[in-house]
Amino acid sequence: MRKLGLVLLVLLLVGSVCLEAAPKTKIVVGCYPALDEAYAAVLPEFYKKYPNIEVEIKSLGFDDHHSTLVTALAAGQGAPDVAAVEIAYVAQFVTEGGLVDLLKPPYNAGRYRHGIAPYTWAQGSSDDGRLIAMPADIAPGCAFYRRDVFEANGIKIEDIKTMEDLYQAGLKISKDLDGDGKNDTWLVSDAGNIAWMIIRSSPELYFDKNGNCVVDSERFRLAFEWAKKFQDAGIAAGIGAWSNEWYVAFQTGTVAYEPCGAWLGGHLKNWMAPDTAGKWGVAEWPALKAGEPRMAGYWGGTFLAIPEQSKNKEAAWAFIEFICTNTDVQVKNFETADCFPAWMEAWNHKIFEEKMDFFAGQQARLLWIDIAKRVPEVITNKFDSVANAAVSAELSAVLNEGKAVDRALRDAKTQIERRTRRR
Repeated sequence: MRKLGLVLLVLLLVGSVCLEAAPKTKIVVGCYPALDEAYAAVLPEFYKKYPNIEVEIKSLGFDDHHSTLVTALAAGQGAPDVAAVEIAYVAQFVTEGGLVDLLKPPYNAGRYRHGIAPYTWAQGSSDDGRLIAMPADIAPGCAFYRRDVFEANGIKIEDIKTMEDLYQAGLKISKDLDGDGKNDTWLVSDAGNIAWMIIRSSPELYFDKNGNCVVDSERFRLAFEWAKKFQDAGIAAGIGAWSNEWYVAFQTGTVAYEPCGAWLGGHLKNWMAPDTAGKWGVAEWPALKAGEPRMAGYWGGTFLAIPEQSKNKEAAWAFIEFICTNTDVQVKNFETADCFPAWMEAWNHKIFEEKMDFFAGQQARLLWIDIAKRVPEVITNKFDSVANAAVSAELSAVLNEGKAVDRALRDAKTQIERRTRRR
């Protein structure tokens, strides 16, 4: 027995020495604010599960992060082991390559497909069936509205059921207060948001399932026409996002209705307009036409990807799996930085039933979940980024230069087909 005990003691000591001597694998996670805060908040739990992986979070500004990632992927060096990719950039990275297919071994991400919000899984997938980026958080599209402004104008948000209802509400709310011939209060900050609300709630984005460009479809025509109608009526302020004028408009209530993603609620509460607590509400988007269901769309979302050039792919996948498929981590990310979970099991957490003081006690998170369930699975295409640039430019020409809608859509389609060699 003494010999056996001695042997066991030696084995334990040897094992202990081996554990202490095991080298750590260091991975770099490239992201942008406020993902850096969200991921840093869950690192202690990550280290409990993966003590031999060290994580360095490298955060850059939103645009700088993505432009740096594009450059690094093109150069074949300099990319992080885990790269955060915002929805607007996913299609671009599909086109340019450089990210691993997460459906293949050893990742086998397909086993998580039914746990992820369906529409966002499609967004992270290429048109040839690869999953190039794992959905981490989503942004159900909604409208933030000023309760006090709507009430002062005798408008009930529940009465806004169609785009026409929204337009009529805008005519009541938008006013020339100083008599200089220009409105000083408006319904929305920018007419372009009206178009994107309609476009982002469509089951087809820029291409159909056969790869045909559809930007001259009825959906796009209505999106452009409604945006122009709001612009021409003076009920859109022409204020760009992320400007001081945008923040002031929210603080003062000069803009009363903002289509956006759920994430804007956190920004309003935390730093854009914290003194307006209790004056805001959250609503669904209206129906495009009478008799149709309300539009349900998206406005943002984050994905995590592994660059092909990473030398630590298995450790990188461990981090992605931890962030994207762990209910407690998804909830913590939401609490820390309003990263709305893409992992649907997290929606069952009691935090999503809480009444929110900033929204006058509304259970806004339940509404966001309901919207997320109804967002159509969008058909993605490797040329989405090309199409997005062309459509954005032509929408700007309609709103700012008076270009005819039909001509703008034809020109957008011509540009897209020329650049994608589909003409």
